[in-house]
Amino acid sequence: MTLQSFRQETRDWLLKNCPQSMRNRVFHFEDAHALYSTEDARVWRQSMAEKGWTAPLWPEEYGGAALTSDRYRVLQEEMMSIKALPAATGMGLAMIGPTLLEFGTDQQKREHLPKIVSGEVSWCQGYSEPGSGSDLASLQTRAALEGDQFVINGQKIWTSGAQHADWMFALVRTDPEAAKHDGISFVLLEMDQPGVTVKPIQLISGSSPFCETFFDNAIALRRNLVGEMNKGWTVGKRLLQYERSSAPAPRSKTKATALNTYAQLGKRYWGDVRGKIADSASRDKITQQVMQEKALQYTIQRVAVETESGKAPGFTTSIFKYVGSTLMKEGASLKSALRGSDGIGWAGDAFTDDELDSTRGWLRDRAATIYGGTNEVQLNIISKRVLGLPD
Repeated sequence: MTLQSFRQETRDWLLKNCPQSMRNRVFHFEDAHALYSTEDARVWRQSMAEKGWTAPLWPEEYGGAALTSDRYRVLQEEMMSIKALPAATGMGLAMIGPTLLEFGTDQQKREHLPKIVSGEVSWCQGYSEPGSGSDLASLQTRAALEGDQFVINGQKIWTSGAQHADWMFALVRTDPEAAKHDGISFVLLEMDQPGVTVKPIQLISGSSPFCETFFDNAIALRRNLVGEMNKGWTVGKRLLQYERSSAPAPRSKTKATALNTYAQLGKRYWGDVRGKIADSASRDKITQQVMQEKALQYTIQRVAVETESGKAPGFTTSIFKYVGSTLMKEGASLKSALRGSDGIGWAGDAFTDDELDSTRGWLRDRAATIYGGTNEVQLNIISKRVLGLPD
């Protein structure tokens, strides 16, 4: 089949099978669970999984489609043309899936990857601890090997989506006597077991996407150790690179959409003069923001092509994390600023639902430069690992 034929077939299939409710939607990761729990989302996920298009670059034996880079780009372009949401999202596809493809055993791949593609299983990340955030390697959650299982005791924090997750991938300390980077292992464990307790944390925005997770003799099977014993730091770092290669880029998917989103706000609250926002300073801020968002998207697309050719993401992904999270925070601030005093309302009939959502979005996205690795940590990685600067 020629590339043009594949494009036409893809376009026809998407138009027929993508529900209207799964098009032209923008959402924050905090809202993903509710959105993807709908019946339309379930049907869309099932249809895409049957095509292998939920994870189109993964091997067919694990539920993917093994698309070439050219066909993958066609699929992306045709989905964008009808503003279709991905069939699934989350840490399974973006983080643990690619990591298992690189480090997992055949048994681990067969057990976990198809369930990620189908949406049968959702995942959360057990990395940060109350005393080990930016200095992650100082983590203290212990895992003692007893026969064919690890017995885990300790605590994780800022566990995104833990209250909804079926499985967790976690860094645990398996050799407390070793140097802090050397005594860590990477394990997979089920969340629905007596030794795991999850407590959501309410944030300033009013939502609770993050959780505290407590382990009291929780169990992870020995066969779900990923990589070598006490060498989990290598696996854990690679997973973060996969995460950062799909960095929290601003949520507007195209230049036109991004520009229209900001411009409509500017015209509504500052006035429309001959088709332009009346306030020149607002026009300049919008232009700069949209240009930076688009530049990041093009850069991510370029690196994605390199990744498709078999090259795993490297330390340069910290650039995506740094720029993407900064733009996300600045975009939310700009949307509030364009609304003026209407952009800081918390409650009351004087504000529309959209204005109240904007305030919560602004507060929520203040944390974008903290979670997943602070901007300061990313700059350190860039300076040492990318630029080669001395410590």
